[in-house]
Amino acid sequence: MDAPSGTPERLFLGIDGGGTKTRAVVVDAAGLERGAALGAGANLHYVGAQRAIAAIIVAADEAARQAGGRLPLAAAWLGLSGLDAPADYAALAPGLAALAGVTHLVNDAELLLAALPGQIGVALIAGTGSIAVGRNAAGQAARVGGWGHALGDEGSGYAIGAAGLVAAARAADGRGAPTMLLERILSAWGLGTAHQLIARVYAGASGGETAPVAEVASIVLQAAREGDPVARGIVQRGAEELALAALTAARQLGFGEQPLPVALGGSLLLRDADYREAVMRAISREMALGEVALVEQPALSAARAAISLAAHE
Repeated sequence: MDAPSGTPERLFLGIDGGGTKTRAVVVDAAGLERGAALGAGANLHYVGAQRAIAAIIVAADEAARQAGGRLPLAAAWLGLSGLDAPADYAALAPGLAALAGVTHLVNDAELLLAALPGQIGVALIAGTGSIAVGRNAAGQAARVGGWGHALGDEGSGYAIGAAGLVAAARAADGRGAPTMLLERILSAWGLGTAHQLIARVYAGASGGETAPVAEVASIVLQAAREGDPVARGIVQRGAEELALAALTAARQLGFGEQPLPVALGGSLLLRDADYREAVMRAISREMALGEVALVEQPALSAARAAISLAAHE
């Protein structure tokens, strides 16, 4: 239904804020997408709270403009990577309050649970970082992983990329097995010698950037498909780590004797079918699988969730 003449149309915002990019989607009261925009990464542990807030606001403002509206909108539902502790909420919430009349912040993995019947099951994300979250029929929640690249994020783009770089360095020294990864990484980065990797990697690390290392994951995955033994080992270990995260969350929630519904998200699991299948095989060896949902547009799901959020205010 159109808004009465002279009354601004009610619009709703969804945000999927990851480690390397932020996607904003605006829908109308019927849940139809009206605007969308991409922005920089919004994980406060990678870029800091102020840069995260700025990235979200820029993307939200552009999506609202495309939808024919402007901030603040009626309601906003935000799923943000790195949003874990009360201190994280305290750091972000005040700066994001102007997005909408009512705003709701959750970890980005929780957006995926909406794709499962009754929001029951385990959501597994592998993009720049990795995390598993789950919920059972009793409303109990579990979270495994999501520790960030310095403490964990096993099976993520960063972890696979970092392992590929280590393997390349070991091969260059002769300490490790020969691997096509060395030549492929040097070529992709436009480097002439292995020792130039030092400046390239640590220049980004000093600024807290994880994207350049995470981008190496695509090289590792392709080398694995071509049969490189070192790359195949890295990919298999990553798949087993992601499966372990999902299984641990499932067992904490008592899914051991019933099929496990799984929602998958993040660029690594959505874009690389071979890697996704390796993860699912590793899970299915330990536990029967129920419905498996690929969540391509978590920001759209968040925007639609914001409609019900506004209805309860």
